[in-house]
Parts: sequence; C-alpha cells; structure tokens
Amino acid sequence: MSARGRVVGAAYAAGWSGVRRLPARPARTLFDRGADLAFSRQGKGVRRLRSNLARVVDATPALAGTDLDALTARAMRSYARYWREVFRLEDVTPEQIRTDTVLVDGEHLWEAVAKPQGVILALPHMGNWDAAGYWLTDAGIPFTTVAERLEPASVFDRFVAFRESLGMEVVPLTGGEQPPGGLLRDRLDAGGVLCLLADRDLTRGGVPVDLFGETATVPAGPAMLACRTGATLLPVTCSFDQGAPWTLRLHPPVPDPGTGRLADRVQAMSQGMADAFALGIADKPEDWHMLQRLWQVDLDPRPPVA
Repeated sequence: MSARGRVVGAAYAAGWSGVRRLPARPARTLFDRGADLAFSRQGKGVRRLRSNLARVVDATPALAGTDLDALTARAMRSYARYWREVFRLEDVTPEQIRTDTVLVDGEHLWEAVAKPQGVILALPHMGNWDAAGYWLTDAGIPFTTVAERLEPASVFDRFVAFRESLGMEVVPLTGGEQPPGGLLRDRLDAGGVLCLLADRDLTRGGVPVDLFGETATVPAGPAMLACRTGATLLPVTCSFDQGAPWTLRLHPPVPDPGTGRLADRVQAMSQGMADAFALGIADKPEDWHMLQRLWQVDLDPRPPVA
C-alpha cells in the first residue's frame, strides 16, 4: 500500500472510531467547521460542486436569484453531515431510524414491493442514502446494492462491512468473481429489491439524458434491468431536515414503453429516471453531493482510438 493509501485508510478508521465516541453536538460542530474550511479554500471539489449547482439554479425558475456561494456553502455542510452520520450510523437504533425517517409518497414503494416482479430503487448521490438503506432493511425490505471499489482496499472493505452490518447485500462494481449484472438480474427474477446510485456514469458507456438543460450520461443498468426483467424502476431522492432528520421521497414508477428496440426503451426509461432526479434535486439542491464532473461538456474528451 502506498503512503497516501495508508494515510487515507487511517483517516477513515479514525472517523469510524473517534467520531462515534464524540457527543452529538461537538461532532456536528466539528464537521460543520470542516465543511466551512473546505468551502473557504475553494478546492477542486468545491469549485466543481458550485459549477454543478449553477446549472441546477440556472435551469430552475423557482431558484432564480439564489446566492450560489451561500448554496454551495450549505451543500458542503450537507456533504459533511452525510459523512458524520455514516461514521455514527451503526449506533443508531432501529427505533431511531423509524422515528427519524419521513416517507413522502410511500405508496409507490408499497405497491411496487407487493408485486411479484422485482423492484429497482434508483437514487442520486443525495441526502443520506445509507440511512435510507438502513430504513429499508428495518422495514423488512432486504436489498442488494453495488459498491464502487475504493482505494485503499481497507476503506472499501470497511464500507462493505458497514453496509452489510445494516442488512444490505453488497457486491463490488469491479474486481469481483464475476460482473455484477448477472447476480442483479437473478435477484430481480426472484422478486428481490435493488438499490442503485444512478446519477453518475462511472464507465462512460452510459445513456445520454437531458439533465437541467444539458446532456449527461447515467448508468444504463437500472433501465436495462427493468426492461429485461419486468421489475419496477422507482426513483428515490433523499434529503435532510424536512420535518425529521431523513426524508425519502418516492417518485412515481418510470414506465417501460414496452415496444420498440431495447435501446430505445432503455433511453426512454433512463430519461424518466433523470427527470425524477431533477425534481428532487431542484427541491433540495444543497443536499445533492455531486463534487465530480457530470455533464458531457465538462468531461475530458476521450482519447483517440489508436
């Protein structure tokens, strides 16, 4: 392991052990101050977050006149809150997760899980998706998710162990015994539930969609699996502080056109998923934790084929 890897691994280990021992108020103060410091330094990730939020604001009439710097500062605090809660989530009791989670339009979820076909819950990087997963497993809805492989390996292993401790089945995006697609399809064919983060394509082979007036690519997996298995594709957006610490908003199922080429059906469903994400993000933009490049105009061009 490289020196940097050892430092990163030690930092995460310290987070899980040290932050859990802090009382709630000092922990919040510590992470808020860290977020404010990061914002003041205007590093690469903060600048990218501001740029991403600028597109949301520019494309959303209800956000006209929003102070973009203030919004970005709040978004950094929201991002810090996610990490603070992740480090402490194993200490949250099932009773707390039930009391502190608000479900908006939850009938979409109950109707979907009552069907014999599987369910694909598609989420953007928003709010606390790990707390959402904890709520699902506590509600008797076990699910499978895919984890991006992180470096160093100790950090990835810690995240897998953490999520499995909350009742999730976690499969790696890369580096596993086999690609995850077959296993995910098996889970849906058996009537299972998947939770997939789906607002950022990690392969550059995703589906182009319109998102806030610009072209972005999203993973093809959620729509492709829905088309091939008949599973319900249900977008979910998570946010903070709407009457309780965690809010889960269930959007209406994305319809499958049902006819035509598979590629066209996947395109249509991916766009419907992106439209639902946009509604949730526009409602609480500060809770969208997108510190990476997303839109095609911001991505580096692909290298020429030799």
